[in-house]
Amino acid sequence: MFKGLAQKVYELTGENVYLCFQCGTCSGTCPLVDVMDVPPNQVVRMIQLDMEEVLDANTLWICASCYNCTVRCPRGIDTARVINALRNIKMRKGLYVVNLRKVPEVGELPQLALVAASRKLMG
Repeated sequence: MFKGLAQKVYELTGENVYLCFQCGTCSGTCPLVDVMDVPPNQVVRMIQLDMEEVLDANTLWICASCYNCTVRCPRGIDTARVINALRNIKMRKGLYVVNLRKVPEVGELPQLALVAASRKLMG
């Protein structure tokens, strides 16, 4: 049905990234988009274009899994789940290396982002 990275994401999540028409709602509602190197809508676009470089984006680790993007997506794409799938793909490839010096320091975070990050880390 799909190919490349889109197929891997589909196998892990059941999400069809080709439904995305790049409206940007996910990026517009993300509380951490200002510190991401690749906004969520562009992450999805890179998957559509089978650009493996998306696996190197700091966005994968900055995403707080707050699900703002998922709740507001007019096409019903669970963008947070897609980003989580990319993290899993990267870890399975043995490419999981986070250089903390490359992660930007964030002085203030919205409470929602902190709660979501805590949930993600605690399972």
